Amino acid sequence: MTGIINVYKEKGYTSHDVVAIMRRIAGTKKVGHTGTLDPDATGVLPICIGRATKLAEHLAAQDKTYIAQIILGIETNTGDISGEIMAKKPVTFDEAAIAQTVKSFLYSERGEYLQVPPMYSAIKIGGKKLYELARKGETIDRPPRPVAIHDIAVLDYTPAENAFTIRVKCSKGTYIRSLATDIGAALGCGATMGELTRTQSGAFSIDTATKLDALKAAGERGELAPFVLPVDALLPYPKITIAGEDLARALNGNPLPIALANGADSPKFWVYSHTGELIGLYANDGKKLRVEVLMWTL
Repeated sequence: MTGIINVYKEKGYTSHDVVAIMRRIAGTKKVGHTGTLDPDATGVLPICIGRATKLAEHLAAQDKTYIAQIILGIETNTGDISGEIMAKKPVTFDEAAIAQTVKSFLYSERGEYLQVPPMYSAIKIGGKKLYELARKGETIDRPPRPVAIHDIAVLDYTPAENAFTIRVKCSKGTYIRSLATDIGAALGCGATMGELTRTQSGAFSIDTATKLDALKAAGERGELAPFVLPVDALLPYPKITIAGEDLARALNGNPLPIALANGADSPKFWVYSHTGELIGLYANDGKKLRVEVLMWTL
């Protein structure tokens, strides 16, 4: 079994929990996710099965969309409402001022902005995961990373709760908890993140995501296959079919002639054997087609 399953992650599961469960359901150790979701967060968590795990990084690099609640006047050690409250500040802003500040984070307004990852994250610094250090009460300097906010809007505002909800489309590596903290800092009153739902991850939408209980039931019936999506449909690059010497080159990981692209203007191509087997994903450097992910070997 090779492909990707669009899992709806519910609260209480870590991303690694979902991977472990999907290993049992799919009956294979070759399972991986395409972008961590916090245990309290919900929404889209694409899961790669079999040889599709080789494409996890490519899928994780795609833009993501979230719906997030931001609570003003509170700062926590985790950047979300589950953490310890470290400070409280008065909130004196109206909805117009909030919307203007939120809009200022758009890529069209400021380009990429440097975001400091939260201490409670899985990023490794000096070989140690930040959350492991945070649980010991340690705080270390984290180098800021450039991220891009492609779209962001205030969906609603509840003055009585000093809270508002945003929809944000962002680049890989963006932490919504850090974005909430940065918005609070820009307003001067501090903020923390409340509820978080990922509604889109690349080609995967929350509308077509499936909960784990439904996948477990399908697996028990031997009917998991309909939930497994083919990788070439999710990364829609042109297809090339090869045979003979070209196939031998491909299976040895060697570059392929650019002429096989037939003039198609694409940065990447899916390469298939003449018998219909998916060989891999190839990048076009203008001179050769070079393998990025080898999916199949003889």
